[in-house]
Amino acid sequence: MTDYGHDLLFGTVLMPSAGRPGEVVELARVAERGGLDLVSVPDHPYQPGLLDAWTTLAVVAAATTRVRVFPNVANLPLRPPAVLARSAASLDLLSGGRVEIGLGAGAYWDNIAAEGGPRRSPGEALQATLEAIDVMRALWTSGRGVRLDGKHYGLYGAAPGPLPAHDISLWIGAVGPRMLRLIGCTGDGWLPSVPHVPPGQLAAGHRIVDEAAEEAGRAPAAVRRLYNLSPGGFPQGAPRDWAEQLAELTLEHGTSTFLLPAHSPDQLLMFGEEVAPAVRAMVGRNGHAAVGRAHRDRRGPTGVRAGTGAGRNGPRRPPLTGGRGPAPSSYGPRPTPACATALNRCGTSPHAPSGPRRTRSAATPTRSRARPAISSPPTISSGRTWRSCGRSWTRCWGRHCRRARPVLSSRS
Repeated sequence: MTDYGHDLLFGTVLMPSAGRPGEVVELARVAERGGLDLVSVPDHPYQPGLLDAWTTLAVVAAATTRVRVFPNVANLPLRPPAVLARSAASLDLLSGGRVEIGLGAGAYWDNIAAEGGPRRSPGEALQATLEAIDVMRALWTSGRGVRLDGKHYGLYGAAPGPLPAHDISLWIGAVGPRMLRLIGCTGDGWLPSVPHVPPGQLAAGHRIVDEAAEEAGRAPAAVRRLYNLSPGGFPQGAPRDWAEQLAELTLEHGTSTFLLPAHSPDQLLMFGEEVAPAVRAMVGRNGHAAVGRAHRDRRGPTGVRAGTGAGRNGPRRPPLTGGRGPAPSSYGPRPTPACATALNRCGTSPHAPSGPRRTRSAATPTRSRARPAISSPPTISSGRTWRSCGRSWTRCWGRHCRRARPVLSSRS
């Protein structure tokens, strides 16, 4: 029995049809009324028959009061991570802390290229995903301007903010072993789908995630295990047979979040009012930690578990009461040298920043600049020289040093 200690969550995947724009909002209201915890929509910006995912999620969040919303999954090649981070944080503040992010490295590359997006190899997609995670978490961490140098995404003095109302989770949709190792190193959740990862392949995927997490110095329990369902593929049979199959998956693999594609109110009510309580009861009888009362009884609108005040990275900020509250001191796991080593085993060598203010990657060549000796302060052609700021001239020299100031040299 695998137990990662996560609460059981149940949600839905709604199709935001442009031909029936009001339908997705009405179904989201039904999902909330039926006791579901999560409402997600796919993100295919190149499909004109679908509404834009983030616009839809904003309207869904405004039309509901309790369910959390997220893209399933955000199309990273067409969603610049800096914009994605600020959009998610803004909606999180407006909704009272009810936003998460499902993140995808990209697929359907012909369609992405047709929209003006990049066409990436698997290795490039992996590198871009790691850099995007760094960018988003840096912008969700309080501080001054951030500098991140990457091949695909970077920040060059960007100011963080707005700070989200709670720790936004990054649930990554992935299939290949290299992406699974990335999830173990730095992700908050693994979000596979039944058509791509059937139940028989889950154990192998969990094993890769767990090993990568341990090699990076993380607990495997730091990664939530989610699953996009596909009735007929899994679960099978009539809805009355689903609860036993989902409970078995929780007990055997530690899967704690199930998302059902739904097109009618009856499906949503059945899943929320019949299947979800039955799964919780079955799992609870086996002493598994991933159970409890319905999500609406355990968490407030900010996603804080009642009575604990604890989040993924320690104490959470208090629920919103009109102000933004104190900023978190850190945000999510940062890729480390151990993480880079784990990813190297799969043939990838990503950069390995170690904090919110990161420097240039060791794998990225730096431009060499001749610097004068400490005993010889630099002078420039205008007849000015540089005043020391209490550190070595080598560290101070350059236009980006805010402590050093040019003054008239003795020669002028």
